[in-house]
Parts: sequence; C-alpha cells; structure tokens
Amino acid sequence: MSLAQQIKPISYLKSHAAEIIKDFATNPDPLIITQNGEAKMVVLDIHAYEQQQETMALLKLIAMGNKELAQGQFQDAADFFSEMAREE
Repeated sequence: MSLAQQIKPISYLKSHAAEIIKDFATNPDPLIITQNGEAKMVVLDIHAYEQQQETMALLKLIAMGNKELAQGQFQDAADFFSEMAREE
C-alpha cells in the first residue's frame, strides 16, 4: 500500500478507531495522522512498535561498541579467552 493511502486526518482516527485496530491484522503499515493538514503522529501495530524498539536497542549497543573501540577500550580476543579460561 502506498504511503499516501496511510495518511488520515485526526477525525478519521476518532471515528474509525476500532476499524483501524482490526485492519492492522492484515495491513501492519503505520498510519500517519494529520491535524490541520500537518502530520502530527504515527499509529503503529504493537508488534511493529516492539520490533522497532528492539532494533533501536541493538543500534544503541552497536554505537556504544563503536565508541568504545574508537576510545581504545577493547581487549584482544585471544587475551580475553585466556583470561576466561583462567577464571574457570
């Protein structure tokens, strides 16, 4: 479905809330809600929202790892595994 078909005014959200929820079962695309002709919010299926949050968490972890790497805060893999073997 095209993005243009997923843009609705706030009045549509108010009068079709139950239908929107039902439609998410077959069309999980986000719904863009406008107010006075301006995009104001996005309505997402809960599963799409959860997936988006998981993706954001993974991206934050990658960014943190890249920052630590750039700051020299890392350990050689062989040294790490040797250290782990000694602790057992």
